[in-house]
Parts: sequence; structure tokens; C-alpha cells
Amino acid sequence: MRILRLQTAELTPDQARDVRSLCERAWAAKGGGFDDEDWESCLGGTHVLVEERDAFVAHAAVIERILELDGTPLRTGFVEAVATLPERQGAGHASEAMRAVNELVDGGFELGALDTDIPAFYERLGWVLWPGRTGVREPDGVRLTPEEDGNVLVRLPGRSLDAGRDSLLVCDWRPGDPW
Repeated sequence: MRILRLQTAELTPDQARDVRSLCERAWAAKGGGFDDEDWESCLGGTHVLVEERDAFVAHAAVIERILELDGTPLRTGFVEAVATLPERQGAGHASEAMRAVNELVDGGFELGALDTDIPAFYERLGWVLWPGRTGVREPDGVRLTPEEDGNVLVRLPGRSLDAGRDSLLVCDWRPGDPW
């Protein structure tokens, strides 16, 4: 097994095609879909790729975003498109990818954040469920996103989480799903 860290611009066209296919297959196996907006959300940062026998078996991306923690803007490593080939799930590949993600977040960002339906997977890897409210900064102000409350996890490199139910974590706006 080999762990690769490649910027989006470093991916060859074949590698980019393989990463997207991996994500599409992983999402489909869980009854969902990985569409163009999902693909666009994972571009522009660092792709962590788990490779076995010259094929990618797992992927996660870290994208730089600005999130606000109770009004304070923080340079954030936002995690996108964590996926493992369906036939390779359960072998620890996504955990290996996330350990590499943790190193990237801890070494280069003030905050790590992600949105998931399976928080327990990330909690065992050192991520903390965001206890407060969530929102998105839109052109006309902050819109709360209560549908995301309970699905957002954070990682604060070098410090503990000092937040409660009234704390507000706001992401920057982007097309599609803001979180």
C-alpha cells in the first residue's frame, strides 16, 4: 500500500478519471450519487490517494476554505470526497487516507472541518462533532443551516474545542451544497 498526496493540478487526466470513478462507485454502493457538483467540490486542493497494485483504492481531498468560528475567520482544511472502492471497504484504506488528511490539517490549517452522515468513523480518528449551530455566509449575510447540525465535525490542531450549543460555525458560500 502506498499513500500519495497530489495537488489537483498534479493529477494526470487518467488519474483524475480514476479518482472520479472511485468516488462514483463508492457513493453508488451506498445508494447515493456523486455528481458534477460533488466532483467540483473536491478539486483545487490536495488529494490523498491510497494505492495498491498501481490502482487507487481510497481517496480523500483537503480543500482550503475560510470558516468562521463565532465570528473569527479561520483558514480551514475542508475534507471532501472520502471514498473507498466498494470491494475494498472494511480493510482500513479510508482510515489510512484520513490519517494522512489529519497530518495535512494539523500541519497547515487553523481548523479542519467535514460534513458526514457517519460521524463515528471520523470521531475514532480524532475529529470532534461540532456541538453548536452551523450556517453559510451568503452575499446578503449568514443563513443558518440547521439541517447540517449534528453532521459537521471539526479538528482544531494544537488546541481543544471551546464551543457550546450557542456557538456558530459558518462556512463560506459555494455552488451546490455549502457543507
